Amino acid sequence: MSKKYEINLSEEQRQELLDIVKKGSAKARTIRRAHTLLMAADGKKDEIIAETLHISVATVERTRKQFCCENLEATLKEKKRPGKPRKLTNFAEAYLIATTCSDAPTGSTRWTLRMLANQLVSLEIVDSLSKSTVGRVLKKTS
Repeated sequence: MSKKYEINLSEEQRQELLDIVKKGSAKARTIRRAHTLLMAADGKKDEIIAETLHISVATVERTRKQFCCENLEATLKEKKRPGKPRKLTNFAEAYLIATTCSDAPTGSTRWTLRMLANQLVSLEIVDSLSKSTVGRVLKKTS
């Protein structure tokens, strides 16, 4: 049975991959992808590649697909990962710091992290906020 995404490397591409593998100065993921493409181009089965490189068969299949659908450079480079969005906007951080510098509410000698978090939630500046997030923001600003 033939593969849906078959790897055919030009001599330039093969040489570029061999240089990456031989130098060993690239990121580990880049080197692993280069090994995957070289082995796939040599006709090795996905299971053998996965076992040899200690990766999953799905990883080998994704690497093949990305090479065929995009190009060599896109396959070797790491894609940006967006990460989780910030909980506090710049305005919310500024309000938090200003509140911290103000006088504590009546009945308290100082602001606590929980009181600050509850204050921002009660004023509807944020939907929810933990005391640890408040602590991190204040620690960052000293």
